[in-house]
Amino acid sequence: MGTESDYNFDAKRSIETDFVKVAESGPFKKLIQERKRFIFPLTIFFLLFYFLLPILTSYTTILRTPAIGDISWAWIYAFAQFIMTWVLCTVYVKKSASFDRQSKQLMDDMLEKEREAK
Repeated sequence: MGTESDYNFDAKRSIETDFVKVAESGPFKKLIQERKRFIFPLTIFFLLFYFLLPILTSYTTILRTPAIGDISWAWIYAFAQFIMTWVLCTVYVKKSASFDRQSKQLMDDMLEKEREAK
């Protein structure tokens, strides 16, 4: 996780930076595309896995059958949702840290180009 100092920008630095130029740059668009390719499938998987439990328990009898003694598959599936949530959270935090590093590197590169141009 980043520290507060990672996100502090002095006033001069923010005034100098042309953020429209940054947003239109190729590396920034590539970073945004990578983020979308990561987040979209993860979100779809989470929503499908999450909403499948009430759908399967309401409209089918698949999860009503016993799995281990008196414990039905519905309880196992519900418990698996907790595990899935923790796993997805961990994956997301690790991947977002790499996106943060890439965006910081991108900003540093853009600022360096601005300084060289002056």
